[in-house]
Amino acid sequence: MWSRWIVSLAVALLALAWCLAQEPASSLVADKSSVKSNAVAKDKDDTPKELFSGKVVFLQEALKRRGVKATEEFKAQVVLETDEGELIPIVPDWRGRAFYQDERLRDRRVDLVGSRQKAAPYLQVQMVFVFDEKGTRQYMDYWCDICSIAMYELKPCDCCQEEIRLRFQPQGLPEFVKRPAKK
Repeated sequence: MWSRWIVSLAVALLALAWCLAQEPASSLVADKSSVKSNAVAKDKDDTPKELFSGKVVFLQEALKRRGVKATEEFKAQVVLETDEGELIPIVPDWRGRAFYQDERLRDRRVDLVGSRQKAAPYLQVQMVFVFDEKGTRQYMDYWCDICSIAMYELKPCDCCQEEIRLRFQPQGLPEFVKRPAKK
């Protein structure tokens, strides 16, 4: 049994050596550096993080208030209705999905830290702040009291699979956030 394994390993190593011998060393270095630069480019997000304020509402309801009859396809889409009246669709990703799932986050004043890509109207949310009845800004996440870990969408705990709770913490905006110019 060991002899078959050793033979298989030797064949694999010979095949690898043959493949490497067929490729000039200079192109291997060039390929590695281009792969590395592409990976860095994909990981790095240079899009400025901005502050977006308003209320998160269902798109269908917001359009109805504007006299636009929307079909069922818009029923589940949520948007940020800004203080200026703009409707900005929210990407249902790791952070934005909470607005689709949790009705407690809709129809209330929020500050969202996020970014928008050029030529795309969608808001990618990185941080959620909600305001309480006294007008105090609160950072929002979900918390597992058993595992002491934060999560960002409404679901069972990633660790213990028990229920999590909506958590609010008084917190100011981060320094890196680009704030809109005052009018």
